[in-house]
Amino acid sequence: MFDIDRWIEIWVTITRNKTRSLLTCFGVFWGILMLVLLIGLGVGMKNGILGLLDGFATNSIFIFADRTGEPYRGFNKGRYWAMRNRDVTAVREQVKGIEIVTPLLWGGRTNRNVAYRRQTGTYGVKGIYPEYFDIDAQELSRGRLLNRIDVQQKRKVCVIGDRVNEALFKNGDPCGKYLRVNGLYYQVVGVTNSKATGISINGRTSESVFIPFTTLQQTLNRSDVINVLFVNISPGASVQRVIEDVKDVLKTQNEIAPNDPQAVAVYNLAAEFATFTRLFTGIDLLIWLVGMGTLLAGIIGVANILMVTVKERTKEIGVRRALGAKPFSIISQVMSESLLLTSLAGLLGLSLGVFLLDLVNRVLIAHPPWTGSVTFLENPSINIRTALAATLVLLFCGLLAGLMPAWRAMKIKAIDAIHEA
Repeated sequence: MFDIDRWIEIWVTITRNKTRSLLTCFGVFWGILMLVLLIGLGVGMKNGILGLLDGFATNSIFIFADRTGEPYRGFNKGRYWAMRNRDVTAVREQVKGIEIVTPLLWGGRTNRNVAYRRQTGTYGVKGIYPEYFDIDAQELSRGRLLNRIDVQQKRKVCVIGDRVNEALFKNGDPCGKYLRVNGLYYQVVGVTNSKATGISINGRTSESVFIPFTTLQQTLNRSDVINVLFVNISPGASVQRVIEDVKDVLKTQNEIAPNDPQAVAVYNLAAEFATFTRLFTGIDLLIWLVGMGTLLAGIIGVANILMVTVKERTKEIGVRRALGAKPFSIISQVMSESLLLTSLAGLLGLSLGVFLLDLVNRVLIAHPPWTGSVTFLENPSINIRTALAATLVLLFCGLLAGLMPAWRAMKIKAIDAIHEA
């Protein structure tokens, strides 16, 4: 049962020397505050960086053609080559473990290459298939995305990024209007807002004009050349195995030496994402180590003060032992004092840490970064499980801090109390 008299006695003992108790509590308060803030800011940094990739298929690879590094079948070293439409078909049919294979064609980014009436701007032009938006997901704000019919019929239509709409159409509705792109007119059918702001392929998506792949290929008179090949890898498939298989197919298709190390360039986004995951795991471990180290320093302070307190109360404890107090009674009182000190200071630090994280988050929401800029801190917070874990750690440390002083108190005998007197 709850013994109110016992807790009143514990409170009186703690408040007997207020300055010492406050200084003791401050170490625990500061330790748990730093732990909460470090965890929250670590979460915010993780949200900010991974948010740059949000919406982009993280199990994907980008493939580019590069100069050959080995002579082969009469071709000299350093030969320029280009991927073609037939390479897309070959990769799709011959490589296992692939979900999506889609090409990308660059339409040039000359000075003021995009115009609407008197408004002009310099933007990236990309020829795509509809599957591109399965890899680089978009938020559709107006109209529609490109579809298979646009590609099959080589329609002169386009989808523009939100920054293009802002500059040329003043954030109005551009759907149905005609945009001049590299001297040719295309009808705008949609406006998108890219989710993945940290990836830029031939310009940011928000500053791009998307045209059906076949249409751009024809208007550029580029035959069947493509610039980039996007490959989205199936879950569970070996990324490295797929990369090697794709390289083998492309080398066979284009008369490239099988051992050529540089002719086929690959950007492995899956590996980059895995690196980020390992990085944040390391950061989390470091945060807990630093936070626990700071908290441990506070707990050691509590233990030292309780040792002093037990020393000062030698006579009192000895008299209680002489009157028949059991060892458990002495131990539980000292450990209860330790638990109360650490709990009050720790919960106060935990509450203040959560409040400060919420305050930082409110400031970030109230003052968002400029459009198109990158933020590395988003929604700094701790979840309920982390808060509960920190509370359990705090209570455990409180009991741990009182263990040695309680053991010393139990060893005090009545005869020692008489000598102390």
